[in-house]
Amino acid sequence: MIEGALATLVEQGIAKTSARTVAAAAGVNQALVFYHFGSVDELLAAACRHGSRERVALYRERLDAISTLSELIAFGREMHEQERAGGHVAVLAQLLAGAQTHRPLAPATSAGLDLWIAEIEKVLVRVLSASPLGEFADPVGLARAVSASFVGIELYEGVDPEGAERALAALEQLSVLAAAVEDLGPLAQRAVRHRLRRSTRTA
Repeated sequence: MIEGALATLVEQGIAKTSARTVAAAAGVNQALVFYHFGSVDELLAAACRHGSRERVALYRERLDAISTLSELIAFGREMHEQERAGGHVAVLAQLLAGAQTHRPLAPATSAGLDLWIAEIEKVLVRVLSASPLGEFADPVGLARAVSASFVGIELYEGVDPEGAERALAALEQLSVLAAAVEDLGPLAQRAVRHRLRRSTRTA
């Protein structure tokens, strides 16, 4: 039934996800939804947690191997393409959209997104510690911004595919800038840090 719920969210969206549609996708009697989970909301919560755990585990080894900010941005683009093609980003996007008007979905959706945030935060802490940008960045906040942006782009893509593509391309441009800073020599990196500190003090 969990797989049926995930498939229904991807194929029909949150508005058409019900005990009947989930049961049909799973090939079971809809009474089993209430017998095993108590409500459709609880089933969707379980499906969200299960789906996020599976997807995060799939990428954990790759994420652990990332050593620079530019590598993280490049991998993020690759991962988004794979997740979008498989409909997996759509699950969180649909649940986040549904949680805006149906608050019982919010805790489980947040928990599912937090699994991604935790993995990305670990990478950011690691790569920013070796970057001249590290002392001026907030890896905790950045992890949330990155995770939210990839889900948001999934929703945006439905109404403006060209705009969503430009948003992803802009992230790739940031990876070029990050790589340029990372490739600077020690003296140049020290100058960058000094300039950023001055800008931070006067901001």
